[in-house]
Amino acid sequence: MTAPPERTTRRRLLGTLGVGTAAVLGGCAGVSDGPTYVDGTVDDAGGGSRNASEMAAAEAVAEREVNDAASHLEVLSLEEHEFVVESGYKGPTVQGAVTNTGDDPVEVVEVRVRVYDDTGAQLGRYVASTGDVAPGATWRFEVILLASAEDIADYDVAVLGVPD
Repeated sequence: MTAPPERTTRRRLLGTLGVGTAAVLGGCAGVSDGPTYVDGTVDDAGGGSRNASEMAAAEAVAEREVNDAASHLEVLSLEEHEFVVESGYKGPTVQGAVTNTGDDPVEVVEVRVRVYDDTGAQLGRYVASTGDVAPGATWRFEVILLASAEDIADYDVAVLGVPD
């Protein structure tokens, strides 16, 4: 003997819809406006360590605070980036260019760089930012890294922005 077909009740319908909604929203939870990092390479860290006065100068100009309003913007294109050791207080840096490929200005553009030692441990996160990047304009950035050049084995970089 076969069982009679189950009757769809209001409670069963609401339960099914609730599970389906939770599944859809759960899938969206993985979507983030956070940064998408691109790997960089450190060919030859070279260069000496900063002395005390150079380190004080570097700490005075290096940015570490991120803009919480910044998120991934499709119109910001990371055109190039490279690890460069400058003389004097600047020491290790990541330099490159970001272009606004959109039709509207971007109010804030922020470049974030994370640096790692040879074991993969993160040594720090550093930032450079600018404002009012016009459509089609390219911003050349320089991120000053406070970690010692000799300790840096790898880095990654991300570009974020705040639309106008």
